[in-house]
Amino acid sequence: MRFVSLFALPLAMVAAQPALAKGCIRDAVAGGVAGHLVGKGHGKMGAVAGCIAAHQHYAKQTKAQATAARR
Repeated sequence: MRFVSLFALPLAMVAAQPALAKGCIRDAVAGGVAGHLVGKGHGKMGAVAGCIAAHQHYAKQTKAQATAARR
């Protein structure tokens, strides 16, 4: 049950936000490779983490650009 909640919560958080796929694919691949090198079965977890990290990065960058454009 805990395994399901590890994926359900981040998936719900990402689904609630607008999709910013700008770097998600690239960082998901990088995270998947890194997870694969860490150990067996960690590739998918690394891909999810990479996509979420890219989503947060580009959301922060977009917010900063919008703030700078108002000034």
